[in-house]
Amino acid sequence: MGVILPSDPTRAPAPWGPDQDRLHRHLLRHPTLLPRGAHLLLAVSGGQDSMALTGLLRDLRGRHGWTLSLWHGDHGWRAEAAAQGDALAIWAAAQRLPLWRDQAEPGPSTEAKAREWRYACLRRQAEALGCQRVVTAHTASDRAETLLLHLARGCHRQGLASLRPSRPLGEGCLLARPLLRFSRQDTARICQEQGLPVWIDTSNADLRFSRNRLRAEVLPVLEELHPGATTRLANTAERLAEDLDQEEELVSLALGVLATDRESGEGEYALDRCALVALQPANQRRILQAWLRRHWGSSLPARDLESLVARLPLKNGSGRHVLTRGWHLSWNVCKLILTQFSASPTDHGELPKRR
Repeated sequence: MGVILPSDPTRAPAPWGPDQDRLHRHLLRHPTLLPRGAHLLLAVSGGQDSMALTGLLRDLRGRHGWTLSLWHGDHGWRAEAAAQGDALAIWAAAQRLPLWRDQAEPGPSTEAKAREWRYACLRRQAEALGCQRVVTAHTASDRAETLLLHLARGCHRQGLASLRPSRPLGEGCLLARPLLRFSRQDTARICQEQGLPVWIDTSNADLRFSRNRLRAEVLPVLEELHPGATTRLANTAERLAEDLDQEEELVSLALGVLATDRESGEGEYALDRCALVALQPANQRRILQAWLRRHWGSSLPARDLESLVARLPLKNGSGRHVLTRGWHLSWNVCKLILTQFSASPTDHGELPKRR
């Protein structure tokens, strides 16, 4: 069935050790990550990372007053997956931890679709149980891999600042990742020291999956060339995330200066065009995206955004850009004006009636 048992299963795990203390102190410094008294839904595959997460939170729940529930999903990719899920259920029952299971029907065809299915199931189960947090076992190693994959794809900094400690998952629920300061080597050691069983996912050795190939063939070379590379990559992703958060605050302040909504008509939002185009193009793009997200509710694709910024210098005169869902962006000498209309502009270039 592909299970790794602790080397000495008769030895009782230490109830409190350096790893529990390390996570405990991290959570005290970040109290909103896993709030005291919260109902937590843990995504548990049975692999070493999720088992280490389960063991650590089980040990800490008395100090934090949590209620723990587990969720396990079977993608239908492996013949042994059902038996492993049954064994995990027996272990969870022995720990007095409720386990909820889902089976994909049919099995997802790609990694991306499998991820979408997992999060949809987790969101649905969290809503059913009233959980404030869904908790996943992403580690610093996962963060480093994601950074490299996004870098190779040519991703923007938002993607390079990968795997934030938390993000919204549903109404009143956050996805939390408390193990981002732990490595995959840490979770393997924790499972051994705490006597936690680990069920092997044979699909992790399938090099057709990009992340598996990166893990097996790329990161070992980087570690050989520069020992500790994985940790430094994860730290880089964290610093990028911190920089982006700081920039968001500055962008919000800039919008407070540039927005001229009070001078616009009802149902319109406006920016000071002269002040905007005086900024560097990168700052223009950043401010425009934040402004559009705030009022339109969406962001422009990178290519469209670059094209828009190129059209905004005052020498180009007035213009317009049709967005989706009936929204329309226009500009004159003084302002950029964002307006929602009752329909899209006609083929003759006439604007429909404003809402």
